[in-house]
Amino acid sequence: MNNPFAEMSAYISPGVMQAYVVLMILLVIGGTVLDMMHKKSAKYFFENSRQAKAGAKNKVGGGKKAGLAVKTVANEVLTSSEFCNARRRKSHLLTMYGFIIFVVTTAVLIFKYTGSDTAAPGIIGFLWHIGALMLCVGGYWFWFSIRVDVASEGVKWNQFNGRGDLFILGLLSTATFGLLWSVFQAMGTGAFAMLLFALFIISSTFLFASVYWSKFAHMFFKPAAAFQKKVAMADGSRENLPEDFDLSDPEVHARFPDVPEYMGKNPPNMGLGIKAEPPQHY
Repeated sequence: MNNPFAEMSAYISPGVMQAYVVLMILLVIGGTVLDMMHKKSAKYFFENSRQAKAGAKNKVGGGKKAGLAVKTVANEVLTSSEFCNARRRKSHLLTMYGFIIFVVTTAVLIFKYTGSDTAAPGIIGFLWHIGALMLCVGGYWFWFSIRVDVASEGVKWNQFNGRGDLFILGLLSTATFGLLWSVFQAMGTGAFAMLLFALFIISSTFLFASVYWSKFAHMFFKPAAAFQKKVAMADGSRENLPEDFDLSDPEVHARFPDVPEYMGKNPPNMGLGIKAEPPQHY
């Protein structure tokens, strides 16, 4: 229930802590912009949107787009419905919400209650620790169980997989050292607690400074891509993909003579295909 940053203010000025948080925010913004420039993500989105608008068959009004935006937030952002594998989805949600709670409560504790005469409400300190714990549970579940499963990635737990692992390693080290620092600081182990605090700061700096090379920026691109896909399906442009046809329709037979020639005028049900069995991947 405690504010771990309040006790640290005896050694580090609250102004320095606040400046550090602002610097991390700037690093995230800068890294995301550089990543966007390098991968030309914004250019791709605008170009794709222009092509979809040119090939649109239906007009999608502002109200419809607002509804699609709400649906995107509800499905792809808040519930991560794109994950078919239940374990991967739960791990992702634990990690995501843990990270959000951890970051937000860190900012509140540092900017409002560290160096202030007003003590932080116990619920905020509690949420800070719960957020870090959720992040650890979701992250370590992914690293030691899901990631090593041969039905998904099949990577050994002690194998570093390049830039793709920078984000999760940064998350795990930051949350782990943050929790350990808070616990040992509360126990009064001064020197060891300071060492853990230093590791916590190094880990968080690594996490936010490596945005350009890690998968951090994809958190911002994924919802935008999902929304654009929903708009393309609604306006009929379908991202240049073919339409869904009724293979028994005479008009379809006239347009595609190969269908009745090779499959008959009333093609049989081809089955569920890839959905014939539960997904074993994520």
